[in-house]
Amino acid sequence: MNAPTHWQEAQEALSACCPVMRRLIEQAGPVVLQARGDPYQTLARSIVGQQISVKAAASVWARFEQACRGKVEPLKVSRMRKSSLRKCGFSERKSEYIKDLSLRFVDGSLEPSGWTALDDEAVIAKLIQVRGIGRWTAEMFLIFNLLRPDVWPLDDLGLLRAVGIHWSDDPEQAFKDRSVKASRAQAAELGEVLRPWRSVATWYLWRSLDPLPVSY
Repeated sequence: MNAPTHWQEAQEALSACCPVMRRLIEQAGPVVLQARGDPYQTLARSIVGQQISVKAAASVWARFEQACRGKVEPLKVSRMRKSSLRKCGFSERKSEYIKDLSLRFVDGSLEPSGWTALDDEAVIAKLIQVRGIGRWTAEMFLIFNLLRPDVWPLDDLGLLRAVGIHWSDDPEQAFKDRSVKASRAQAAELGEVLRPWRSVATWYLWRSLDPLPVSY
């Protein structure tokens, strides 16, 4: 897996512009975002991770790999029965999504290798045409596969919760209250301060909630 070349520059810029980010970066230590470099893997992992915890997603993926007898690949998954996917922990809907994604890679109708020259919104526009891929999943692709530095996923509950906690009057108490989260408007306003390194800020905010590094 590869780390973004812009990471150190982003750390320094975020630490300089925001005391909260400086603290979170120091607390996280030397671990950085890791990219897998495989578009299919990133999208498949993002579908698995939709609306479940990092730990739960890792468990489903481990069973998925076991069912695939190794690396999860489009051709293998396209030939799997939905019942086999359900045994891995996929919901009925996610089973349909992962099958559709796999078939698109197999038949060549989805070819992300030529997307590096596209801007973020153009990539999102292509991805959301795929069944089961909404803006959040497309943003995970931008962050973890294309390593885009300035993505701010306002539909991510973890991001909203982390912003609500760390920009509260009492972060320690807010962390204990599971209902605490920022509004989209509050997070959007903060995001303007963190440009052009919002992907990096997002990753550290996730880490503040769960020390297990997020990786799609």
